[in-house]
Amino acid sequence: MTAILPFTSHQRGSWPRPLLVLVIARAVNQLGAFAMSFLTVTLVDTYGASLATAGQVVAIFGLATIPSRLIGGRLADHLGRKQTIMIGLCGCAIGLLIIAGSSGIAGAAVGAVLLGLFFEIYEPPSQALLAELVPARRRPQAFGLLGAALATAAVAAGALAALLGSLGLRWLFVADAATCLGSAALVLAWVRAPRPVPRQARPGGSPWRDRRLLIMLAVCTGFALTWTIGVTALPLTVAARGFDPSRTGWLLAVGALVTIGGQRLLRRADARPFTLMAIGLALVATGFVVYATASDYPLLAVGAATVAFGQVFLLGPPYAVAAGLADNSSRAGYLAVFGTGWGIAQTVGPIAATRLLTAGVTVMWLSASAVCLAVALLLPLAARGVLGRRPRDTPQISGN
Repeated sequence: MTAILPFTSHQRGSWPRPLLVLVIARAVNQLGAFAMSFLTVTLVDTYGASLATAGQVVAIFGLATIPSRLIGGRLADHLGRKQTIMIGLCGCAIGLLIIAGSSGIAGAAVGAVLLGLFFEIYEPPSQALLAELVPARRRPQAFGLLGAALATAAVAAGALAALLGSLGLRWLFVADAATCLGSAALVLAWVRAPRPVPRQARPGGSPWRDRRLLIMLAVCTGFALTWTIGVTALPLTVAARGFDPSRTGWLLAVGALVTIGGQRLLRRADARPFTLMAIGLALVATGFVVYATASDYPLLAVGAATVAFGQVFLLGPPYAVAAGLADNSSRAGYLAVFGTGWGIAQTVGPIAATRLLTAGVTVMWLSASAVCLAVALLLPLAARGVLGRRPRDTPQISGN
């Protein structure tokens, strides 16, 4: 736990121990999460798929993540946070091992679909638990802490990706499966399940009827689309510039270091979340322009650092806003609906990236930059729709 504490020393008070254990477990899982950045290039280089076919397989994976997250939210609010996290992590490990052990594109596609169906199950329960362990004013920092821990793990993950990728891209998925199981073991051993939360009647019933949540879903879909396009296109861009795709791992490590260093900027983020999101999107757009013009590896690293700096402001604030729209009894369901934006983006993003890449690397990155700026320009309207009325906060810190 000492590796996490330096990132929290500037905050008032210490973090609850259950929160730190949960963050560490997620960081362990992140050690292998780099594999998904290589899914498209693995399908092309290892399994012989065309660029279009690879994009379709990754899009199907993304489509499968939409029901995955909704199932995770429902299970978390009814079955329990800890149990749902375990189901999601173990299911991901199975899907990853199928991808790694497949002999052709068909088997890899089956593994990708199975992985997608479990990929987001653990997100709503872990996010809801994170939000419930701290008061509302500390939620942006708590989600930022999670982002910093994931980035810390990503530093090692980037180096690991570069090393394992040189042995064969299949090993990336084996390593990811191992970290899923390691994370599940930590959750099983150290994360205590919270006391059952009594169900409360909420005006409007379904989260889908909450207009504020739907606005946040649109915001999430916008920035997640740019994120997914970047994840899909970066290894292919590295290859197009004449470098081994495994060298993407070092770019991911550079970005992770920037993410860690930027966490202090989230102090008092609860007072201006939409302003920070707009700044983040503008920075990501700038980084994408750097990618579009980069012809050597150092300039690609500059682009990676710029994109990561912008993404600092897209980690904590949006999730804190979404978490604050619900009470404890329905928070996981709210976060599941909010997170379906990632499933939509993971469906559309790979197809958009691979189609745009056929027109050239420069066209692809400039188009993605334009999407970032468009979303940023719409954020003032979103802020008025969401922040016009705030729910009464009901943090539940005891019993965890």
